[in-house]
Amino acid sequence: MIHPYGRIFTALIVVALTAMPSLAGDYGNALKGVTKFDAVFDFTHGDPEDANVILTAIDQVDDGPEVAAMPNAPRLAIVFHDAAVHLLSTEQGSHDDAAWGEVQKFQKALKDMKEKGVTMEVCQFALDVFGIDRSTIIPEIDQVPNGFVSVIGYQAQGYALVRIP
Repeated sequence: MIHPYGRIFTALIVVALTAMPSLAGDYGNALKGVTKFDAVFDFTHGDPEDANVILTAIDQVDDGPEVAAMPNAPRLAIVFHDAAVHLLSTEQGSHDDAAWGEVQKFQKALKDMKEKGVTMEVCQFALDVFGIDRSTIIPEIDQVPNGFVSVIGYQAQGYALVRIP
């Protein structure tokens, strides 16, 4: 009889070996025929530590040679809603010191992304609902009355929607 942990280990090995060819591959299937790489990220996640990991992934989405080789330069936009608005204020608010350090790291990454041409917007409706003073939002973020309008507008322009719940 195989020990229960042995089954789990065996299953993990099988999954890993099955996934190996795809991990070693490229984006040939996903990017076949793609000539433009425009994406809008609908960002609602408010945990600072997780948000930094997610933001790193967003920042790297257009770094690959497959995207760089496309005839049209990639365009990226991020629209912040919901609890994510807490990550955009220059005031510490209810964040403890550790979380505030993560928020500051997040804001620094946003500044760097803005310099690279990423468009960023925050929903003023969400700011008001969460009691965030609009004047405390970092200057790299454009404020719009309703972020849903922005997300819909970007989609109408051909941007692919990526939800970050």
